[in-house]
Amino acid sequence: MSAGGGLPPLRPAAEEGAPPRDVAHYLRPGTLQLPALPPLSLYVHLPWCLRKCPYCDFNSHELRTQDLPEAGYVDALVADLEAALPLVWGRRIETVFIGGGTPSLFSPEAIDRLLAAVRARLQIVPGAEITLEANPGTFERERFRAYRAAGVTRLSVGVQSFDDAMLARLGRVHDARQARAAVEEAAAAFDTFNLDLMYALPGQTLAMLDADLDAALSYAPPHLSIYHLTIEPNTAFANEPPPDRPDDDLASDMLDRIAERTAAAGLVRYEVSAFAREGHRCAHNLNYWRFGDYLGIGAGAHGKLSFPHRVMRQVRWRDPATYLRQARAGRAVSNEHEVARADLPFEFMMNALRLVEGFELPRFAERTGLPPSAIAEALARAEQRGLLVREGEREGERVRASARGFDFLSDLQAIFLPPARR
Repeated sequence: MSAGGGLPPLRPAAEEGAPPRDVAHYLRPGTLQLPALPPLSLYVHLPWCLRKCPYCDFNSHELRTQDLPEAGYVDALVADLEAALPLVWGRRIETVFIGGGTPSLFSPEAIDRLLAAVRARLQIVPGAEITLEANPGTFERERFRAYRAAGVTRLSVGVQSFDDAMLARLGRVHDARQARAAVEEAAAAFDTFNLDLMYALPGQTLAMLDADLDAALSYAPPHLSIYHLTIEPNTAFANEPPPDRPDDDLASDMLDRIAERTAAAGLVRYEVSAFAREGHRCAHNLNYWRFGDYLGIGAGAHGKLSFPHRVMRQVRWRDPATYLRQARAGRAVSNEHEVARADLPFEFMMNALRLVEGFELPRFAERTGLPPSAIAEALARAEQRGLLVREGEREGERVRASARGFDFLSDLQAIFLPPARR
């Protein structure tokens, strides 16, 4: 997402075997003054997949045997949560997202036990959105209904394409028939669900994209997430890129077609890659983009937690076996860092400018503890370049990317990098 930088490296939270820091460490005086803590979400990472997709750079691991350590992993997640409780004590959980990997490898019984353990330790707001990612390759009839009975309120189905040849090129473990069956079951079991699609795929034409959109829109999905295939470092596609990917002009035409067809189907684009019907925007992701807090548990999970005088980022141990061992010992956090004052404007803008609506200027101060003057010069430069629009009165001023800024979002976000990292 960013041009020229990315986030600073995380530092070890403690030597392996050392006890976690006391909560007083996070509450000590600092240079920031947050007027209130932002909304808090919970992210749970289940890291196993049937097969690693060649484009995937997430912390996911092939399940090389049939022995999924389901019970032991849930135990580790509960231990991880227990150790993190002092950092979030008294705060309500607004949303829960169970991601991966392929969370639908876990049985409904395991998900039920996990959510029961979360509810016993944290206050989840009534009617909270609880999302589970599902893969059509792990689909069994009635399985989705069982997740609903366990407390999941929203399913996110990773279809990617309805074209068998394209699915094979993407290394997916499901075919088009399984994708359709999974979507039909999701629509029957859930009031709200998401379909993940990808575009600018190897060998894809506009007609092929239209066929995928025809299939997806025929189910009247409440939410669509549509991602441009990107070649990420440390993936199989990075080592051997597919030779026939659409060029930039064709990819741009594809995005125009997506915007046109989703709008005609009643889906409103509210974020770079997200389209939703009224009342079905993803609350969990909105909290990310609005620079809210999230506690991340599970192997390789990232988290962001705010305190009155600082914003912290944490990462759990990535390797599942290491995570299992360390979490059970109460040391699930492998790395953490306090976000530097100079980096907060970029981190905020990297998220907030992804939203079509942008953000209200007072939210910047609420979520970063910095005055609006900290971004005044960068806002002016972005506006002068035609990448930014400012609307409304000063107290309620809204800032958002212009149409040009949305097309060149990385360039817009990079304006807010500290000088040393531009």
